[in-house]
Amino acid sequence: MSLNVFWFIPTHGDSRYLGTSKGARQVDFDYMKQVAEAADTLGYDGVLLPTGRSCEDAWVAASSLIGATRKLKFLVAVRPGLSTPGQAVRMAATFDRLSKGRLLINVVTGGDQAELEADGLWAPHAERYEISDEFLKVWRASLAGEGGDAGFDFEGKHIKVKGAKTLYPPVQKPYPPLYFGGSSEAAHELAAEQVDVYLTWGEPPAAVAEKIADIRARAAKHGRTVKFGIRLHVIVRDTNEEAWRDADELIKYVDDDLIARAQASFAKMDSEGQRRMAALHGGRKDKLEVSPNLWAGVGLVRGGAGTALVGDAETVAARMREYADLGIETFILSGYPHLEESYRFAELVFPLLGKGKDRSGEPTLTGPFGEVISNDILPKVSQS
Repeated sequence: MSLNVFWFIPTHGDSRYLGTSKGARQVDFDYMKQVAEAADTLGYDGVLLPTGRSCEDAWVAASSLIGATRKLKFLVAVRPGLSTPGQAVRMAATFDRLSKGRLLINVVTGGDQAELEADGLWAPHAERYEISDEFLKVWRASLAGEGGDAGFDFEGKHIKVKGAKTLYPPVQKPYPPLYFGGSSEAAHELAAEQVDVYLTWGEPPAAVAEKIADIRARAAKHGRTVKFGIRLHVIVRDTNEEAWRDADELIKYVDDDLIARAQASFAKMDSEGQRRMAALHGGRKDKLEVSPNLWAGVGLVRGGAGTALVGDAETVAARMREYADLGIETFILSGYPHLEESYRFAELVFPLLGKGKDRSGEPTLTGPFGEVISNDILPKVSQS
C-alpha cells in the first residue's frame, strides 16, 4: 500500500513546550510559509490547516501559501451551518482552480457548543449532522454540475436551494475529495454515505479497527467504499530513549491545575471523539502510553488529536504499518515545533516508508552532503 503522509500548518501557535509561553514562537505568514515550503520540498503529500476560533482562518492562510508551494495539497475545512453551500462551493472551486487541483476538503461539523454559539450556530449535536448531510448533498451536486444549465434544486429540513450551479468548475472531478472525522453513530453514517476519506484521531489499533469495520459495513449498504486516514502527532528520534525523554520534555511545564482546567473545558463539548481522547489518559500524567509507542500526553492540554507515536524511526514506521494493515492510507502528522519536526520525521522515517522528495524531470544533485571539514575533507558517507 502506498501511504499518503501529510504535515500540519500550526495556525493556532507553535512551541517547544505545551502549556507555556516558554519556547513559543509567533505564527505569522513568514513562519507558515517556512513550514509549507519545508513540507513541499521534503515530499509530504499535503498539509492540514486547523479550523476554529483558536486559529487563523484556514482559507485565508491556505490561499496565501499557494504560490509558495508546487505540489503540496491543502486540506481545508468547510463548516456546514456556518456558511451556505453556495458560498462554500465558490470558495472550493476558486481555490482548486488557482492551485491547479491541490485542494482537499475537511468537513467539520464542530463539537464545541460554546464556540459554535459564539459563531451564531445554535443547533444541537444531532441537528448539526442533519445540516451537514443536506449541506454535502447540495455541495457535491453543485460542483458536479447536476441539474445542467438549470442548476440543482434541493429542499431539505434545514437547507433549500434553487438553481444551484458552478460557473467556474473545479479542476478535480467531480469535486475536490471530501475528508471527514467523527466518532458518533451519526458521524459514521454521514461518512459512509457521503465522504471519500474517513479520518480518525490516533486511538489504539484495536479501536481504530472497530471504526473502520463499522464504516465499511455502513458504506457497503450504500453501495460505496470509503478510504481511511489517521491524525497523529509524532516524536521520532535516533533512539527510543531520546524519543521518550523528549515526550516528557514536551509536557514539563504542564501541571495538575492546568490539566484540570483543560479537561474541564473539553468536558463541556458534545464531541464523542473528544470524549474518547480524554478517556485514554483520564487526566493523569502517570499512564500516558495507552498502546505500544502511542502516547496520550498531548491530549492533557490540547483538544482534538491528542496522541503521538513515540520512538526511533524503525519503531514509528512499524507502528504506522500496523495502522496501514488495518486499512489506513493517509497519515496526517504534526510535531513540536512543526518546522524542525517536519525535517526530522522526513529524514528519519520517509526512507523506511518509501517516501521522499519527488523531483521527476529534475537533475539529481550529487554531494558533498553535510558540511565540508577543514575546507577539503568530505564528510563520511552514511551507510543507513
